[in-house]
Amino acid sequence: MLHKVKAFKNRLSASKDGKAVASNFGYLMIMQIAGYIFPLLTIPYLARVIGVEGFGKIAFAAAVIVWFQTITDWGFSYTATRDVARNRDNLEKVSEIFSNVLWAKILLASISFILLYILTEFIPYLKENQILLFITFMLVPAKILFADWFFQAIEKMKFITIFDLISKAVFTACIFIFVKEKSDFILQPLFLSLGSILVGLVSFYLITFKWKVKIFAPQKKEILLTLKNSQDVFINNIVPNFYNSFSSVLLGFLGGSVANGLLDAGTKFANIAQQFIGIISRVFFPFLSRKSNAHNIYEKINIIVTVCGAFFLIILAPFIIKFFFTPEFYDSILVLQIMACSLIFLTLSNTYGLNYLIIHGYEKLLRNITISSSIIGFLACFPLIYFYDFLGAAITITLTRAILGLSIMYKAKCIQRGILAK
Repeated sequence: MLHKVKAFKNRLSASKDGKAVASNFGYLMIMQIAGYIFPLLTIPYLARVIGVEGFGKIAFAAAVIVWFQTITDWGFSYTATRDVARNRDNLEKVSEIFSNVLWAKILLASISFILLYILTEFIPYLKENQILLFITFMLVPAKILFADWFFQAIEKMKFITIFDLISKAVFTACIFIFVKEKSDFILQPLFLSLGSILVGLVSFYLITFKWKVKIFAPQKKEILLTLKNSQDVFINNIVPNFYNSFSSVLLGFLGGSVANGLLDAGTKFANIAQQFIGIISRVFFPFLSRKSNAHNIYEKINIIVTVCGAFFLIILAPFIIKFFFTPEFYDSILVLQIMACSLIFLTLSNTYGLNYLIIHGYEKLLRNITISSSIIGFLACFPLIYFYDFLGAAITITLTRAILGLSIMYKAKCIQRGILAK
């Protein structure tokens, strides 16, 4: 096995495509490491200053806004990345794809904000957190500007890496300078949003001036077609929210901010590991879109890395929580261990779903599996959270990811063996 991986690595490094993958991986790694280091610097400070309740409020707002982020993205992070990767030598076609995606996202973001405003006006608990929700919503337009999917597609990440690092450094400094008491918790999502918007503006400038991508006027027919072509991937992306982020939202209503804070503390490091593991998937997606026969070695690398990462997280969970958090967070140790197990199943979903079924045109199959698994998770979260509080939320996410990941892997293997036709 190791011999095959080494041979694959040598073939990559000797080719133009391999160098592009390695370069893309390197810059994504820098961005991702920065994404880990800077939050790690602020976690102990925030835990002491804003406490578990402040953590819980921030986590609740993030769980609500992630729905609108998913709606606005509409699956373009994969379909647009795939389409640009396949047409990146045709500037006119790339400009057409980018413009259609841009206008579609602006339309979806506008609808999302109107919907958020209505919900916060009519639901008391959301009304109490309206300002926090609006501030956190700023991440939605920031994500539109920061078209990281475009840089993935052309495999040129270095041009935005430096600006992302500057943004995170400034954001981190602001936390230490301005967050001084519990009521200052709202500044955390504010600084995060402003930093993201700054990086988004820079990346948008690079796309339109350095790569000379044109922004065509919006055309209703083209926008609707763009939305239609990505609807299966969108469904695949939005449906997991019914068990994932919905668990945090439901926990906020049933258990309050403290329960959400404990869940967030435990899932935070699992999410960091998840993002780190996801670098491999993100880097290989445009490459596999062009050379799908390399999937066999890729899947082995991805799964081995994830299993090792999950094992170390389970073992080190007590030390991690006690080192970064105050004693009021210690109940999060078991949450982290449960969520570490979910990483393995999430990798199966990414490896065989996003980086196999989507690339080979099985979006509808992936959508159906995701819908079925998510419905099970949605139904399970009510009794699990009601009886087991924040642990129930962690169990819900892990159980559903297990059903989803194993089902996707099974179907992908059937396709690879010719048992299942398109």
